[in-house]
Amino acid sequence: MSTTAPVLAPLRANEAAQYLITEMQASGLRLEDPAAGAAARKGGAGPTDHKAVTVDGRTVMVPVHSDAAKASPFLARAPDARGVSVLERNGLAVARIEFPRQPRFYRLQTFDGVPYSKIAQLHGSDVLATTVLQTCIRYGRRSTSCQFCAIGESLKEGRTINRKTPEQLGEVARAAVLLDGIKHMVMTTGTPNFTDRGAQILCESAFGVKAAVDLPIQGQCEPPDDPRWFQRMKDAGIDALGMHLEAVTPEVRTRIMPGKASVSVPEYLHAFGDAVKVFGRGQVSTYILAGLGDTDEAILEMCETLIRIGVYPFVVPFVPVGGTPLANHPTPNAAAMRGLLAPLGRMLVEGGLKSADIKAGCGKCGACSSLASYEAGAAAVRAHAA
Repeated sequence: MSTTAPVLAPLRANEAAQYLITEMQASGLRLEDPAAGAAARKGGAGPTDHKAVTVDGRTVMVPVHSDAAKASPFLARAPDARGVSVLERNGLAVARIEFPRQPRFYRLQTFDGVPYSKIAQLHGSDVLATTVLQTCIRYGRRSTSCQFCAIGESLKEGRTINRKTPEQLGEVARAAVLLDGIKHMVMTTGTPNFTDRGAQILCESAFGVKAAVDLPIQGQCEPPDDPRWFQRMKDAGIDALGMHLEAVTPEVRTRIMPGKASVSVPEYLHAFGDAVKVFGRGQVSTYILAGLGDTDEAILEMCETLIRIGVYPFVVPFVPVGGTPLANHPTPNAAAMRGLLAPLGRMLVEGGLKSADIKAGCGKCGACSSLASYEAGAAAVRAHAA
């Protein structure tokens, strides 16, 4: 009896999920019931202007507030009593999807009266995320601000607080684990200075969380000026580290993020090497935004270098955020993302880096990109060939 069909069936199912997720993240999603599932955020640190959607068992973030989303061919019908929604493309039903529910910890507030949702937010289906400092030394000036960043918008509109204390973070994290089954935490920060660049505030914050609950944490900051900060962050309870390039070529970095580009790509690569020595291969990652002007060749060449160092390159499609200078910048189309993510998935498998092995953070969550499905597909093809 032939075993070809049983072996190929999961490969084909994964390819279908790849295609659908990539298409939805490129096109956005219209909602018949905007109140379905957990509320979509607007403004603030990313991912924002997105909604969490579960497709074929995988939760991903899909744009719902962008101009592209308003004209998307995809429409999610109102969920039924079981929470299942019919997904239509140009009026034809193509899949059944679900929306992660509003977390229970959102109903609570701290002893000093701050709603938990202003301290940390649900990302994906099981990730707690917070921006521990909602201001950045680079933000607000065209000469230094990252053109895609909306870190100050949610603060300006009163949807968050500027400085989340270690005690507040620990309190919210413990409740999120107990009430909603949160599995790991992402802890990012605006850049407070040009020396440790946020490492110290991450140390203080991680210590507060780990004192309250045993929860894996990814810290995210720019490369600190002293590599000893990497060991300090690990000792404070940070399990994985993100240092985000966003763009990979000097000309694009200078145009899109003039202040952050003052920390050069060679400086990042040196910092990545130092960080991997402390956190381990695959436990350091970087965010790369496709669609800002870097060519596929430049992105894949950088990814090859990063994988060789031991850094997981989390490549996501750029999605414009309202209120930023790039609010009208287009998102790369699905074909462009498939052309980039398919070879990257193979590179990750060949390099021995797996999103599932990351202890915490964006790469492990994987919701902002369909990269994990391409990685899984490449691994399945390799196993089948063997």
